[in-house]
Amino acid sequence: MSHKLLQCQRYSRQQGSALVIAIFVIVLMSILAAALLRIGSNADEGINIEVWSLRAFNAANSGADAALAKLFPVTGTSSGCAAVGASWVPPDVTGFHGCRVSLSCVSQTADDVTQYIVRSTAVCETGNCDGASNQCLRVNRSVEVEARE
Repeated sequence: MSHKLLQCQRYSRQQGSALVIAIFVIVLMSILAAALLRIGSNADEGINIEVWSLRAFNAANSGADAALAKLFPVTGTSSGCAAVGASWVPPDVTGFHGCRVSLSCVSQTADDVTQYIVRSTAVCETGNCDGASNQCLRVNRSVEVEARE
């Protein structure tokens, strides 16, 4: 009888250990799940920034191309930097959605050669960039082109 009593006492002392181990495993798995979700969220944000950066770069390149087309028209009659203007409105297509392009042009003449420096800066944004919300993604890229006449 005393042997059975000792056995019961041993079991009663071990009665909460499985619960403690289960809680420890649940807490550990929760921490790992939260870390994985955070890693996935950071990767998504990085991809979004990369996509919008490429959009801004392509919009700046297109703005510089448009400025050069105005600077050196097919007709051959160039009116200098005055023809370039201060901005270029991108076409209403998906790749340029949310982008605006500003242009600047400077000309220098030396030894009967005119050199033009065209700078195109594109700003692309998505979300609520006007409000106080932190739900805004804004990127800008600049391209500078030099051309001679």
